[in-house]
Amino acid sequence: MIKFSKSHEYVRVEDNVAYIGISDYAQSELGEIVFVDFNVYQTMKPNTEFGSIEAVKTVSELYSPVTCIVLELNENINDRPETVNEDAEGAGWLLKVDLVNPAELDNLMTKEEYEKYIKQM
Repeated sequence: MIKFSKSHEYVRVEDNVAYIGISDYAQSELGEIVFVDFNVYQTMKPNTEFGSIEAVKTVSELYSPVTCIVLELNENINDRPETVNEDAEGAGWLLKVDLVNPAELDNLMTKEEYEKYIKQM
């Protein structure tokens, strides 16, 4: 299952573990990603800034879409930030987390709702 925030982060849940990253749409809008700066807290609430993502011509902040406990950073992104461009919603994940309140996923958009949302932008 994958859900999206209005700030273009996603939460992908697989086997009781969640991954947070930026949407494929967001990476395409940013362009060539050159650096990800993590400023992660062990526990985060929705809308907590956890870093920034830098592309050739812009920098965008990253926000947690849910309350979570951070389990792991995707260290591969430090060496290969282009992974976010290549597979944003897969191998380009940024954080591996434990959801504190899974019901918060109901506040996020489904893939279909998100696609409709970005068409209206």
